[in-house]
Amino acid sequence: MDTQQDWDIYDVTIVGGGPAGMYAAFYSGMRAMRTKIIEAKRELGGFMRTYPEKIVWDVGGVGPVRCERLIEILEKQARTFDPAIVFGQAVAGMNRREDGVFELTSTTGERHYTRTVILCAGRGMTQVQKLDIHGANRYELANLHYTITDLSRFAGKRVLISGGGDSAVDWANELEKLAKEVIVVHRRSEFTAHERPVAQMRTFAKVLTPYRISGLYGSADRIARVALTHTETGEPEEVEADEVIVSHGYDRDFGNLVNWGLEREDYGVSVDAKMRTNLPGIFGAGDFITYGSKVRLIAGAFNDAVLAVNSAKMFLEPSATDMAGVSSHNERFFEKNKAVIEEEKQRQQN
Repeated sequence: MDTQQDWDIYDVTIVGGGPAGMYAAFYSGMRAMRTKIIEAKRELGGFMRTYPEKIVWDVGGVGPVRCERLIEILEKQARTFDPAIVFGQAVAGMNRREDGVFELTSTTGERHYTRTVILCAGRGMTQVQKLDIHGANRYELANLHYTITDLSRFAGKRVLISGGGDSAVDWANELEKLAKEVIVVHRRSEFTAHERPVAQMRTFAKVLTPYRISGLYGSADRIARVALTHTETGEPEEVEADEVIVSHGYDRDFGNLVNWGLEREDYGVSVDAKMRTNLPGIFGAGDFITYGSKVRLIAGAFNDAVLAVNSAKMFLEPSATDMAGVSSHNERFFEKNKAVIEEEKQRQQN
């Protein structure tokens, strides 16, 4: 048995620092649980980091807000009760000791000890699906984009977007009043994005379906023209473009998490209504998990996190209440509330 002390063992370790993981860290603090987050990347935010410029409207009580700002808000909230946060480590191995403590091993070889685990791995380590066209990579430093970090660069430009999911359609709508022209290409006739954004996009964008990008042409390292091919008839088409955005989704890699013996379905690890996996002491939240009434929104991830933390707390302490006291009456906030009130007084005086 390892010789680590009790202070090395956490009540809950959250694997993943996206919206579900960050909110789980906050809520576990409300429940007075000693908490650790392990994040494979060097920053919190998870998949939201892939669309920092997007405007998010559907988080209760917040918005409209740029995603990068929402990440800042969530991270500040996650740090409220000073959880331990470990960056740059992907959790690989899991062993449950005879005393019930989980030993988690990261890909760096470091070990972490915890009494419960909440898996908030989101979409895993994502890798963007790039264009499978010879020579496409030569344009990536100029005007071929797989994500957007600065909308202003598209002002007054003729922008071609390839893709049919939510991200592609959302980018098109973001560029409506900014770009000179928006052209959307999708290899199927029907879009998989939500109906309302698709309807909005069709009011202004030039939509070409079912077409796929078959060639990129330009001078030096900039695309000037895009060759398209009709996916059913093979008919060729060519359009001019100043900027090209490719939104074909991401390949997901969950590493060894999927080899722990967790029951899975097509859309994630299976949990019950209380976010419990088939392995006692291991819970899940966010895009990593699935259940009958799963809501794949940021707001849904928050609810998953609450349920997962409550289940973890009751796993450790069966006599505990089934949820934390609300923040307006929770004693964990008494001193923090005083600081907030004092800060507000100082603002008003100034």
